Order: sequence, then structure tokens, then C-alpha cells
Amino acid sequence: MRRRFVLASLAALAMSVAAGEAFAQAQQNFRLINRTGHQINEVYVSPSANDRWGRDILGDEVMPSGTTRNIRFPRSTQACMFDLRVVYSDGERGEVREINLCEVSNVTVTWNGRSRFSVD
Repeated sequence: MRRRFVLASLAALAMSVAAGEAFAQAQQNFRLINRTGHQINEVYVSPSANDRWGRDILGDEVMPSGTTRNIRFPRSTQACMFDLRVVYSDGERGEVREINLCEVSNVTVTWNGRSRFSVD
């Protein structure tokens, strides 16, 4: 009887851990909010451990000031720490490093002479 209880407890724990991992992966997704007063033409998001930015996730689209964009990651993404770069329509760039996207759901970009990022 005790052995069955232990096995059932271990099975429940394994399911709980798997659900927690799936939740952590889903948490990497975030909303990018442009409150700069300027149009953003390019957005790059890469794991902090990478040396390269990869592709522009906006593609042919742009983010006018006042807009929000949902950024989604593949379910297989494992990293939590990411870097973010935005490029404005005049070519000016802004970057923020080591955002913990497993804990953050919103990234807001503002402007006061240079890019400022706030996360929550």
C-alpha cells in the first residue's frame, strides 16, 4: 500500500514539474510596447548567451509609436535571459541586455533623447 502511494506521489510530482516547465516556456512570450514617439523599423531579440542578433522579427512590418506587438517564442526555447535591440526609422538604435523573459511579460520602450526600456 505504501509503495503505491509513493509511486502515485512521484507520478503527480513528475506531472507538476512538466506543467511548471511548460509554464516557464510560455512565460518567455512578451508584449513589446512602443511609447517612444518614433517609429520602430526593426526589432531583434536573441538569447543573452548568443553573439549575434539573428533576423529582424518585424520583417517587412514596422511599429508606429503607440503600438504593441506580441513576441512569441517556439515551445522548444530554453533560455530565459534575452537581449533586445530596436532600430528606429532614422537608423538610431537602442538596446537592453539580460531581460529575464521567464519573469517579464511587458517590455516598454520610451524616448528622452535615447532609448529607455522598462520591463514588468
